[in-house]
Amino acid sequence: LMPFPLQFASFLFETTTMTAVDQPPCIGVLGAGGRMGRMLIQAIQQAGTTLGAAVEQPNSEFIGQDAGSLAGLGNSDVSIAANFAEVIDQADVWIDFTAPNATLKHAELCQQHSKPLVVGTTGMTAEQQAHLRDMAKEFPLVYAANYSVGVNLSLKLLAMAAQALAPDWDIEVIEAHHRHKVDAPSGTALMMGEAMTEALGWNLAEDAIYCREGQTGARPRGKIGFQTIRGGDIVGEHTVMFIGEGERLEITHKATSRMNFASGAVRAACWVIGRPAGCYDMQSVLGLDK
Repeated sequence: LMPFPLQFASFLFETTTMTAVDQPPCIGVLGAGGRMGRMLIQAIQQAGTTLGAAVEQPNSEFIGQDAGSLAGLGNSDVSIAANFAEVIDQADVWIDFTAPNATLKHAELCQQHSKPLVVGTTGMTAEQQAHLRDMAKEFPLVYAANYSVGVNLSLKLLAMAAQALAPDWDIEVIEAHHRHKVDAPSGTALMMGEAMTEALGWNLAEDAIYCREGQTGARPRGKIGFQTIRGGDIVGEHTVMFIGEGERLEITHKATSRMNFASGAVRAACWVIGRPAGCYDMQSVLGLDK
């Protein structure tokens, strides 16, 4: 077998590049007034790219404010707009970390204008996800529940571990987030489940067990358990336990700052410009799907 470092080190050098264009990409942010929106604006500056436009919902208190100043970066000469359609052409690509219904409306506009879109919105139903992917047949879209490089490498490791250990080893996913998170399990936990069930030829919709209570009986084989923790200011922690007889393997990722999500989304935004229509994920951006 090829040594582990050689199998995966190459993706580190397949970074997104701006050599295909003469000027740094011009990136727009949807939901610019929120906590993640402000971090995206900071990440855009840190990456050496340009903030082209910023949008908030029409009733937001941030409409008309300077986006850079709101993000703590000083004046950017970009005022937060209330109408996405009016500013959509002011950016080469857009990033959306808003809410499911809003994201679908934004995607429809991007589809109409052939504008690349990076979506990090979580809590979407299966039907909403399917609709989003269907729209992506006509414009380039990156859709991932988590844009962390570490998380996306862990997905690759989890698929390998599942293939080597299941079904003789039981699999449990434990995730923890801050008290304000409104969906459970987290989108990242579900991504991890999907990565393992896809590798095993299972179906997550049929082979997942969400929490337990009462007289549950013995744990069945061929199932993935999910446990959810909510509290305080936890940014995001995910542990997958592969539990065998007499030994246990754990793969854990802990996020200590949301900036890694924002930086990954900006990296995806730079990568998707000029790509053919289709639905991509962070595995594609990092070259881990090869």
